Amino acid sequence: MFFCGISGEPPQDPVVSTKSGHVYERRLILKYIIDNGTDPLTGEKLEESDLLSVKANPKAAPPRPPTATSIPALLHTLQNEWDALVLETFALKQQYNNTRQELSYALYAQDAASRVVARLIRERDAAREALTNVQASMGIPSVPTNGADVEMTEEAIPVALPKHVVDQIDESQQSLSATRKKRKAPAGYTTPAEVKTFAAKPAIPSLHSASPAGINSIAISRVNSSQFLTGGNDKIVQLYDRSTDKVLASLKGHAKRVNHVAFREREGEPTLLLSAGADKIAKIWSHDSASGEYLPKATIKTHKSDLTGLVVHPTSTLIAYSSLDKTYSLHELSNFSQVYHSAPADEPISSLAIHPDGALLALGTPSSKIQISDVRSGTLAATISPGGTPFSVHTLSFSENGYHLLAPDSLSSVAIWDLRKMTTAHSIPLGDAFRISKVIYDYSANFFGVAGNEGVRLFAHKTWEELVRFEEASDVTDIVFGNQGRELWGTSGREVRIWGVPE
Repeated sequence: MFFCGISGEPPQDPVVSTKSGHVYERRLILKYIIDNGTDPLTGEKLEESDLLSVKANPKAAPPRPPTATSIPALLHTLQNEWDALVLETFALKQQYNNTRQELSYALYAQDAASRVVARLIRERDAAREALTNVQASMGIPSVPTNGADVEMTEEAIPVALPKHVVDQIDESQQSLSATRKKRKAPAGYTTPAEVKTFAAKPAIPSLHSASPAGINSIAISRVNSSQFLTGGNDKIVQLYDRSTDKVLASLKGHAKRVNHVAFREREGEPTLLLSAGADKIAKIWSHDSASGEYLPKATIKTHKSDLTGLVVHPTSTLIAYSSLDKTYSLHELSNFSQVYHSAPADEPISSLAIHPDGALLALGTPSSKIQISDVRSGTLAATISPGGTPFSVHTLSFSENGYHLLAPDSLSSVAIWDLRKMTTAHSIPLGDAFRISKVIYDYSANFFGVAGNEGVRLFAHKTWEELVRFEEASDVTDIVFGNQGRELWGTSGREVRIWGVPE
């Protein structure tokens, strides 16, 4: 007789995993695969195609399908609740075992650390005694220490970027600014007229865990436009391939929700997956060409509060983070070391964006002010304030030509700021009930998108005409333009929705 690896009961519809050999009740393992994508006992990646039905004899008669009567419907409801309870109990058992292992390791590490500290104290005392004997034999008076340790000063926080980093930024700025002002949209790039024809495409459902549900951020690969990265409330960073409809990697390491994700793709170097969370830390994974997997490379713990921004610098050698602890920081991606950490500002930083030339960065605040700072020196270059009732600026976007900054100027309206004059070029009201979650310019700077609780709206730059709106998706948390601007990707709940030019 077989027993299910999750419920511990004889399965009515037994299936066996071709990877682990364990037997499960079909309905239970399918629910677990949808939520987690792994084998519940071994943790290996598992898909529905890896399950084989067991031809058990004598074959039990299947239950009759529920009729429209109230009692069968009640029994069906109780069965679903029992399934959910069994899955939750199994997850709690796994979490309990993991916690016990972590506690054992912590106790062992604590004991080892105590032994090391005790040995160092003995060696220090022996060295002090030897030094005292040498000083006495040479007639040199010893300086009393009263048993206190010698005070060691901490390394000072960099007040400006190192010279080699500044040189990289200057070189990148000169190269980019010389070309982008004269640059035209690439051949075949989507026009505002084509944006008006955008229509919904098949959505990608059931991403991340159902509890807690929700995707907060999305990024699309420039090298492989079918691959995208998402960060969710379930503390997971997930890499998905749209062309194969498969999860390529589920990366763990955060203790709270993941607020931001990004790719770092540079020719000749491994692809990096980047994330920033509400647990004060940032994670970096690197693609291993030998195994084809993404391996953890660094955990950045610079900040003391939630991370609110993550942007890869145009040089592709630096990454910037902002935090509610009123500071932002810059780190090199070659060795993941910190090269700059700003002094605490007067108020928390709620969003972050970097100018396409790489010399300026914009910082949003909870008081509706936007601060423009010089990346190289950290000095404040300008402050933008829309006035009116204060609100928190959670999203910012520079235009690719570098002349404009897109940002909310109230809870339900968006403004386009002319950085040459530091004035508002135009303000677009979205309706009193609209709450903005994300604004973004496309690569050509000919149109831009606004996402919020009432869906997504796309507008033309300069004419400010509303090109198209999509209201079928509510509470859209993030949007990003796809390859050649031919698609718009958005996150809503556990879904990734896609709109684009009809095929």
